[in-house]
Amino acid sequence: MPRLPNISDAEWEVMRVLWERSPLSANDVVQDLGARKSWSPATIKTMLNRLVKKGALAYEAQGKRYLYRPRVAQAQCVQSKSRSFLDRVFGGAVVPMLNQFVQTAKLSPEQIAELRRILDRKEK
Repeated sequence: MPRLPNISDAEWEVMRVLWERSPLSANDVVQDLGARKSWSPATIKTMLNRLVKKGALAYEAQGKRYLYRPRVAQAQCVQSKSRSFLDRVFGGAVVPMLNQFVQTAKLSPEQIAELRRILDRKEK
């Protein structure tokens, strides 16, 4: 598997927009994030350019505008970031991590049942 780019927390916000729907123009991304974040259009365009340089995004010219689309799958990035977190914080140990989250999270009965189903499937 090719090495995945290191995506900052702010860049994740940009990637989420493009993972949800793409291709999008820079102005479309600015409009989407502008409704949720207090970032300037220049900041968002800088992040788009950084993500292109990192290989996380591709673009194509369409007239006077560029359309951006992800070059990396969200699932791959989530898996990589999860593994990095697990290794860094819990020394790669899954059980202590799950215990920490289960003990501190407010879980509904439906969420607890879903966790049981996940563990049952894993056991099989």
